[in-house]
Amino acid sequence: MSRIAFVSGASGLIGIQLLHQLFKNESFDWVISFGRRELAFKHQKLVQVKVDFGQLDKVDLINEVRNQNMGGDKQSLIKGLSEKATTICAFSSLGTTIKKAGSKESFYRIDHDFVVSFARFSLQNGAKRFLYVSALGADAQSSIFYNKVKGEVENDLKRMDFDYVGIFQPSLLLGERKESRPGEEIGKVLMKFVAFFGLFKKYKPIYDHQVAKAMVQKALNIKMTGNETIPSSEMHKMTQ
Repeated sequence: MSRIAFVSGASGLIGIQLLHQLFKNESFDWVISFGRRELAFKHQKLVQVKVDFGQLDKVDLINEVRNQNMGGDKQSLIKGLSEKATTICAFSSLGTTIKKAGSKESFYRIDHDFVVSFARFSLQNGAKRFLYVSALGADAQSSIFYNKVKGEVENDLKRMDFDYVGIFQPSLLLGERKESRPGEEIGKVLMKFVAFFGLFKKYKPIYDHQVAKAMVQKALNIKMTGNETIPSSEMHKMTQ
């Protein structure tokens, strides 16, 4: 039985690292990336499906893969999806910022609605495990809008019928972003200083590739069931 990874948010900081981890891990036979735009690289495991996350219910996944099977190299994937002879893990690092989204309403649509929609789509297409990049401080009751939205997503995912939901709550992320976030850069410097003195370990910044590696490890741990929250401190231990 083949193992497939569904990925949303693959063009982002963690998403790119997640793809690299999945490509080099022999346990995954195929990686299907869902996004609004095509990624600028190719890999023999990678299948890209262009989607409108607001209309995922209209996507016929098998037909989308079939349309890309001109050379016949994806026949085993089509067969596995058609016969439900696959093990599917879904990963979501989909998200933005309020500044980039343009408004709180647009931010909510991307960070909440699109993530939940992708989770439903994944479940309907056979995924049994869902792994989501949330944020440290996520809380549906928070007075901070960002944390509140992340908390609401977490709660919605926990109510879905997956065998396992892994919620990853990284602290400040280290890595090469495409866009500059001055406030975040200042925070990284401050938290590195704090971490140097061993204070507030749970706030110690974490690299994008560490989060991605931890997600893949958890996805492959079939003994894990139910809902689990993985904070930065645990991800650091997992990836040392």
